[in-house]
Amino acid sequence: MTTGFFWDERCFWHGGGYYAGMLPVGGLVQPMASGGLPESPETKRRLKNLIDVTGLSRDLAMQGAPTAGDEDLLRVHPQSYLDEFKILSDGTGGELGRRTPFGPGGYEMAAVSTGLSIGALDAVLRGRVRNAYALSRPPGHHCLPDYPNGFCLFANLAVAIQTARANKLTSRVAVLDWDVHHGNGTEAIFYEDPDVLTISIHQERNYPMDTGDFADRGRGKGEGANLNIPLPAGTGHRGYVRTMEQIVLPQIRAFQPDVIVIACGYDAAAIDPLGRMLATAETFREMTVQVRELAEEICEGRLMMAHEGGYSEVYVPFCGHTVLQEMSRSPVTAPDPFGDVFDLRQPGPAFDTFLDGVIGDMAAAV
Repeated sequence: MTTGFFWDERCFWHGGGYYAGMLPVGGLVQPMASGGLPESPETKRRLKNLIDVTGLSRDLAMQGAPTAGDEDLLRVHPQSYLDEFKILSDGTGGELGRRTPFGPGGYEMAAVSTGLSIGALDAVLRGRVRNAYALSRPPGHHCLPDYPNGFCLFANLAVAIQTARANKLTSRVAVLDWDVHHGNGTEAIFYEDPDVLTISIHQERNYPMDTGDFADRGRGKGEGANLNIPLPAGTGHRGYVRTMEQIVLPQIRAFQPDVIVIACGYDAAAIDPLGRMLATAETFREMTVQVRELAEEICEGRLMMAHEGGYSEVYVPFCGHTVLQEMSRSPVTAPDPFGDVFDLRQPGPAFDTFLDGVIGDMAAAV
């Protein structure tokens, strides 16, 4: 078996309208030459281009998936939300929540993105591939059942998980979100569910600024099945690896899931415009090795990743390439052109000592 790579050209055609960074154009907000939101097609398209140019794509099972239908979407989103979204999508587009603008046909493009996550998880659980990566766009981890935000229009991973459970392919899922922003949508959807472990590693008080606290551990039967790991800005490579070793891996191992699912954002990378965490392509490589080996140890290698954030057009492709290379164990490489510089920018001994205390305190309190 090999690594499945699920993608669809239509995902690159999703647009957010006339924005300048995070703000709508108008008043004193001058239009940008590049135009649009930071969540643009270029980071994803350039990742796809890079794996084609290096030849890594020949070592992957490249494929598409059926578009998510209403039956799938209704497992998470109410009919009223689907109706409101579809009406705007069939017209000129619009915006339903916070920072989630879309153009005509946005509903269908979002459903394609969700379908890729459904297809990737289904293929892993049915044993058609060893593991899988969904190049989903628009992303999904901020989307609540009836309120989209943070560029996310459907809860891609949550819908995929609920569809797999409805098809009796899994009963126990661990979700690790290493996007730089808190995975508030995924957390909210499974907050009272004891059979879905949700873990989010994120930059503290980045986005959303009112969620993601370490003290938020789930509710009711789901108490203890949610874990937030808010890290300070500037954490860097060593801090991420230690967080995985001391907190994340032990928690997933203790949970004993049927499958590990990753909300794979690259916005913790050193030159991302929406994060300040100093991670590198090597950071994402190491974390991928860690979760791949854990999946081989506890759930027969079942591992699925869905693309979330990451807004550096030049660096996301190199981070994504390392992830896909390690998932597939391919010999094809794409050397990091920024590696030496980003190594020099890593935190010094004093900050590392402080960070060891932060991580150690959370590890002791879990």
